[in-house]
Amino acid sequence: MSGSTFTRSAVVAAAAALAVAGATGTAFAHVTVSASDASKGGSAVLVFRVPNESASGSPTVGLGVEISGVTTVDTETVPGWKAVVNKDSGRGVTTVTWTADPGTGIAAGQFEQFSVLANGLPDKDEMIMPATQTYADGQVVRWDQNPGDGEPEYPAPSLTLHDGQSAGAHDHGDIQATAPEEAESSKDTAARWLGALGLALGALAVLAVIGIGVRGRH
Repeated sequence: MSGSTFTRSAVVAAAAALAVAGATGTAFAHVTVSASDASKGGSAVLVFRVPNESASGSPTVGLGVEISGVTTVDTETVPGWKAVVNKDSGRGVTTVTWTADPGTGIAAGQFEQFSVLANGLPDKDEMIMPATQTYADGQVVRWDQNPGDGEPEYPAPSLTLHDGQSAGAHDHGDIQATAPEEAESSKDTAARWLGALGLALGALAVLAVIGIGVRGRH
């Protein structure tokens, strides 16, 4: 194989690797919610997954989620963050907000999970919980579009509520509905493997191009 042919092949491989890595990244691009057991009128631990999407690399320093229609909400401690449960005049839960301590936050390329124990879930098929994500540079992203309206750019986190004690949830990331937690775990594992493979292919392609340049100078 000639040097020019090998170089073209390396570039193609690098491009393919970046495409795979990019596709993997978008699988976790949105603020999502999941729960292993969410039933009408029952209680469930709601887990909000928040990735950093800042183009400038600014950390996420705030999250607000509308969780109306529940009786009470207990927040789980997250190191470096302060949680506040807001209520209306009738003492009903309206929103939960998390604020990062000074100098902390969710850095670029990372994500954080915020959990609440929600008691007295509403008697309806689906909970839609609009979220607001705030970055240190002042950017505010509102995840408030109805996830059922086609494929919105900023879908609100949503959760399916089942009758009785049936377990399951809809986790609207890239508008992908998942049921048992095992399915969520399998999707995450596959995505991580694809991402690692894409990065490895990209690294190999870059090394190949460098090697060709070095040999060409001798």
